[in-house]
Amino acid sequence: MENQYFTSDELNVKNRAFLLGDAVKVSFFVRNGQLIMDEECYFFLMASMRKMRLNIPLTYTLEFFQALFQKDVIDGKGVSNGIINFQVFRNTDGITLSKSSVSYFYEVTEMGDILTVHERPLELDLIKEINVNNNLLSNIRVHSPENIYGGIYAQENDLDDVILLNPNKRIARATSGNLLFLENDIIKVPKQTEGAYISPLMENFVTFLHKNKLADIQEHEIIAFESQKAEEILLISDEKGIFSVGKIRNKTFGNSRFLELIAGWKGSF
Repeated sequence: MENQYFTSDELNVKNRAFLLGDAVKVSFFVRNGQLIMDEECYFFLMASMRKMRLNIPLTYTLEFFQALFQKDVIDGKGVSNGIINFQVFRNTDGITLSKSSVSYFYEVTEMGDILTVHERPLELDLIKEINVNNNLLSNIRVHSPENIYGGIYAQENDLDDVILLNPNKRIARATSGNLLFLENDIIKVPKQTEGAYISPLMENFVTFLHKNKLADIQEHEIIAFESQKAEEILLISDEKGIFSVGKIRNKTFGNSRFLELIAGWKGSF
């Protein structure tokens, strides 16, 4: 492959997202030609920007994003079902970084119904040579070299994703999202203090289950071995969608009960 060279002007050296990963990302969801969970996603964006000390423009209202995606994505591009991965990054035009303006970029991935589990179950494995932190910024979607390394490791080992542990050797999340472990009538979810992502998509799902008393939702500190004790495992990714986990090492998992719960959740919209 021929190398390509760019000048600093072409790359825009003031783009801190490119240079430093100084950005946050949140997903919005389009289902049947309408935004769903838009309020939850909007408040997660605001919380993520505050944590990264990004200057929130007065124009960044819920109505602004609703109008933007309705005009440009749903009407403009004719997207009926998909995920809008929205990124906000800091400019360098302020007296201080916290007073600098922000810009945004987004891309749309069209797919089937966002609330439908992808057909092919995933194969995962634990990765132990790296771990993820469990601090204030671990729960939001910011630049994560651990995700990049884990994604490459998965590709090189014919896996779909890897399970990342925190410094205490307990399960935090996968590179692409959160894991839910079903055992009997209990669904165990790693605590956010363990390094799990804040996920509007997952929170909407578990809230539905809790309100309708369909499962006992428990936040846990989960050691790596406990992944082998689960009967079913679900991966919920705000960025990519919902997946069943079919195999971790030599252990295989079913998905019938999670599929039933997801079907009930879909019917509530």
